[in-house]
This record gives sequence, structure tokens and C-alpha cells, in this order.
Amino acid sequence: MGNSSELFKVKTLAEAIDSLKPYVPSFYQRVEKISLADSLGRILIQDIPATCPIPHFRKSTMDGMAVRASDTFGASESMPALVQCFGEVRMGEAPTEALGQGTGILMPTGGMLPEGADAVVMIEHLEHFGEELYGVTKAVAPGENLIDIGEDLNAGEVILSQFTRIRAQEMGLLASLGQIIVSVLPRFRVGILSTGDEIIPPDQVPLPGQSRDINGYTLLGLALASGADARHYGIVKDDHEELRKMLTRMLKENDIVLLSGGSSVGTRDLSAQLIDELGEPGLLFHGLALRPGKPTIGGAVDGKLIFGLPGHPASAMVVFDTIVRPWLDGSVLHSQVDPLPKGKLTQNIYSGSGREEFVRVRLIPNDEGWLLEPIRGKSGLIRTMVLADALVHIRLDTEGIEAGKEVSFRPLR
Repeated sequence: MGNSSELFKVKTLAEAIDSLKPYVPSFYQRVEKISLADSLGRILIQDIPATCPIPHFRKSTMDGMAVRASDTFGASESMPALVQCFGEVRMGEAPTEALGQGTGILMPTGGMLPEGADAVVMIEHLEHFGEELYGVTKAVAPGENLIDIGEDLNAGEVILSQFTRIRAQEMGLLASLGQIIVSVLPRFRVGILSTGDEIIPPDQVPLPGQSRDINGYTLLGLALASGADARHYGIVKDDHEELRKMLTRMLKENDIVLLSGGSSVGTRDLSAQLIDELGEPGLLFHGLALRPGKPTIGGAVDGKLIFGLPGHPASAMVVFDTIVRPWLDGSVLHSQVDPLPKGKLTQNIYSGSGREEFVRVRLIPNDEGWLLEPIRGKSGLIRTMVLADALVHIRLDTEGIEAGKEVSFRPLR
């Protein structure tokens, strides 16, 4: 069980993630094999090496004539180089004869070059003198207007690495390699439970002191958008046995359990107590050096992750993006390959809080790229997240960022 001396230690985001890593190795050892047609948005579980060179034949990038480049040297409109044409290569066909000196063959874009050809003359630079005789009015260099064997990919080259999220372009690349069955990470099962005596279902009219369940549905949407198999389990009041029974069930049925806490300290303490009682190692952190999101708790129970997220909607969304989503996309185990986009701040941002901070911003396009307009508002306001397009990360050692400075931003899904 969790060490009581550690329960109230506030951890940084990195420390919290590192504390969880030893307890979930089985997450990333599972494999699901699916058809390529169903792979969009899924995450590769292993590196994919090229099984063959791409392209596997030398192909033209233009409509024109395949030639020996040396036969065109010195060619001009006033003094065209003469080439004897030997027919035409059709799409899907392979040339049967090699090109000799002073000869060429017509071909379409994507057509296969014959042996001996090392360039393609664009059709605009050909002049037909009758029968098989053509004039080349502009010289070509070796390799011009063609794609060579293996120029896109060499056999054995790893082009898609483990934990790559499959987009349309990755589907196309996998198809080019003949990979019609793809090994991917199974969808994480994420269970979401709203807790707190003051929380009621959205279809009820709140009495004074009550609040509709915003976070349950916000977190459900975030989990689904991250590719998880997510389920909202409803609302449980601040009752020890009822909450214990529901958490026990959810830990059996899910890989990750999210508790959307009410606003009260009592709700958080009850959740923390139960996390620490339900299995090994129990509660691993009680608070994050994060703004918004300080009241976050988390731990691991018998190989499952469980998080207690803040009751304020903006806080809950920021915490999901920073400490839950990285498990769903595998980024806890590998650094992000694609650099984050950048933009310029329209206002000064002050921090110096001793915590990492994620500032909500609106993206405004301009001629030079993006302007980032900070959205002011308390973390209890859902409006700030609805208006926000992205988050700007202010690190622990940064007191603030001046207006006009270019910074990276994380688009909100």
C-alpha cells in the first residue's frame, strides 16, 4: 500500500508519470491484429520496416520520352537532339528491350523506364519530325524527371516506428508495403465515474448548491477522441462502501479509471483513501505541481491506473491532456516525433507560481502564422475551455513569457 509519509507530497508532472511507469508494463505488451481498412487512428505496436524498395522499378514523373541523358546534351530549340523513338510504354507494362544509343521510348507519368534509360524528356520539349524521329529541344540531366528504385524507401528501412498513430498517409504507406493486416495497441478501456454529493445528471434541474455532471461527459469525449474504448459509469455520492463497490467493478473492467471529483476536499480524501485500499501499490501521488490541476491524485492498483481529477472543468481537461492522454497514445514511453506548432503571444503571461502551468489560448491566424491570445478565466469556468483552441506550457523554471515571443502550443483535440 502507499507509504503514508508520501501521501501528501506534491509531485511534478514528470515525477507523477515516472511513479506510475513501473506498474503498467503489460499495457504495451498486448497486440491486436486488425485489417488495414480499420486502422485509421490506431497505434502501431512495433516498428514497420520496408519489406521491399519503393518504388521497386524506375518510374517516370512526367509524360514524355525515356532517353539516355547523354544523347540530349547540348540540345536546344534551334539545334534539337535527334532521337529515334521505339514505341510507347503503357501503364502497368514493363518494357521488353533496353534503350540503345540515340533511341527513346514514349511513356506516361508513372510508367516504367527501360534498361539503359536514365532520364525523361518532358513532352513539351519534344518535337515530332515524322514517323519515328523526334527532336529534343531541351537537354536533361541523368536522373531528371524520374524516381529511382528505392528512392522513396530502401528495403529494411524503418519508416514507421512503434507507437506511431496511423493517419491516412500511414495507411497508404502500409498499403504500398503490402501490409493488409496491422499489429496495433488494443484500445485502452477507460472507465469514468463522477463523484460528489452535489453532482446530478444533466437531465435534472439543479437545486441551489447542486451542479450538473459536466466532467463526466467532457472526459468521456476526451477519452473517445484519444482512441480509447471509454464508458461513463454515472454518478456515485460520497459514500465509502458505494464508491468502493463501484471502483472495484471498474478496475476489473478497465485499464484506466478516471474519477471526476466534486469540489470538496472530503471527496478527494475519500477517493485517495480508497485508491490506497484497493490494491498494490495504491496511491502514488496526492497533488501535482500543476496549474490548473493541483488537486489531482493518482495511483496504480494491480496493474491498472486510477486518477482522481479536479472538479473544475478546465482543470480536469488540462489534467487529462497532460497525465492521462500520454498513456493512451504511448507517448509516456517515447518522445513526440512531430514538433509542436508555434505562434506569437498577443499578451504577457505571468507565472512564477512554483508550478508548471498550462495557459488556455485562442488561435488567431495572421500573415506570419498564428497569434496566441490568452483566455483569462478561473479553472471552474467551462467557457474558457470551449473558447480555447490550444494550451501553452509554462515550465517550472519560467516566471512568464513576454508578448510577441514565439512559443510552442499544443492544439486541443
